[in-house]
Amino acid sequence: MRRHELREQVFMLLFQVEFHSTEQMPEQIRLFLENSENLTAEKDCESIRERCNTITEKIPEIDKLINENTEGWDTNRMGKVELTVLRLAVFELRFDDDIPEKVAIDEAVEIAKKYGQENSGGFVNAILAKIVKAG
Repeated sequence: MRRHELREQVFMLLFQVEFHSTEQMPEQIRLFLENSENLTAEKDCESIRERCNTITEKIPEIDKLINENTEGWDTNRMGKVELTVLRLAVFELRFDDDIPEKVAIDEAVEIAKKYGQENSGGFVNAILAKIVKAG
């Protein structure tokens, strides 16, 4: 599976964080991976599981960074799609040295456009640009 497809699977799984407690997420991950028709390789499943678990553990830190770089918005007011995309992208920007900033931002904007509202791509892009600029 290509990186873009893996990233999209991680996004879909992370989206569930908004609807389930931290304690419920291991079971949700298991169910997601078992029921996904697109995931046939064990290597891909393990990669998605590890990435989701790592991002979920860092949500408080990621949300703090998002909140510090928004004006008039915070993670409690954002749409769930946009918030999930931002969490994934901020993780990639701050904690994954293998992904170039431009790739993380471009992928986040594309996912936001695909799953979010009409202006989601621009919203996500603006916040990520501010986070990158802040260093």
